[in-house]
Amino acid sequence: MNGDDPVSGHVMVFAPTPQLTVTVDQPNDHPELHLHPGGQGVWQARMVMSLGVEVVLCAALGGEIGQVLEPLLVSEGVDLKAVARDSGSGGYVHDRRDGSRQEIADVPGQPLSRHELDELYNLALGEGLSAAVSILSGPNEPWLVPADLYRRFAADLSANGGRVVVDLSGDHLGSALEGGVFFLKVSHEELIRDGRARSDDIVELTRAMYELHAAGAETVVVSRADQPALALIDGELFEVEMPRLEAADPRGAGDSMTAGVAAVVAGGGDIRTAIRTGAAAGALNVTRHGLGTGRLDSITGLVERVRLVPADSRQQERTTPDELADRAVDR
Repeated sequence: MNGDDPVSGHVMVFAPTPQLTVTVDQPNDHPELHLHPGGQGVWQARMVMSLGVEVVLCAALGGEIGQVLEPLLVSEGVDLKAVARDSGSGGYVHDRRDGSRQEIADVPGQPLSRHELDELYNLALGEGLSAAVSILSGPNEPWLVPADLYRRFAADLSANGGRVVVDLSGDHLGSALEGGVFFLKVSHEELIRDGRARSDDIVELTRAMYELHAAGAETVVVSRADQPALALIDGELFEVEMPRLEAADPRGAGDSMTAGVAAVVAGGGDIRTAIRTGAAAGALNVTRHGLGTGRLDSITGLVERVRLVPADSRQQERTTPDELADRAVDR
């Protein structure tokens, strides 16, 4: 995808609990104060827009923080569709003046009420049905939004021809899989933490990927920190190889990868190009201090250096993809 490619659709991002992020930085002699909207869905939306695709962001906002978040979100260029909530939105304060990120305060907010969830679901479902791709982002804390909401979303959108993209873990991932998803990105740490993989061994991760596919994910990508990501595409396993870049802030690479995939698919691109673009977006994002940011021309240039390489059969200990798939179904 490049800047001249026509865009055939937009992306809906379900971001139930966006946050206000306050960062104190000091790149020179004087401290700086940065206020931005944040949270997984916001960072994903930001990267989708960086790739030239329009975004509708569906969120719940409330309290003093919500009053600050609303104009900040609008100023970023998203088409904001918000539901008013009785309790306040969350946020955090980080101090980066010594070069590392120190948490000063974290206010997660309150769980959404039943009425607020119903209003947000109806709003986001309507927007998702008219979008080319829907990204279902998770809440900043799992207990803020019930996991079953993601099953309903994925099922309703998929049943009506929508393409659902997720980067989730835990119960929220399990529920989304029940509804069916077009693309899933998950980290190897999350797979181990959730008990879906016993270790970071490539054979173990491959087994987990086939299980995720059998459970409802059409395409699966597993990020592996500083190792090449693994991609399961049409039943074939690939390693996602790309140049190493020095990280300024390692956070946000996964969100940028997910957003890159959604943007390319919404623009009519194929899944392999989408994954290569997502990998480039994620790699470039870590070279910057702003999460979900990156120049379109820089990302496009890096895409040409990303390769999908068929996984070495020796790394799979002579276990064929069909055997791994059978194990996933039988387990």
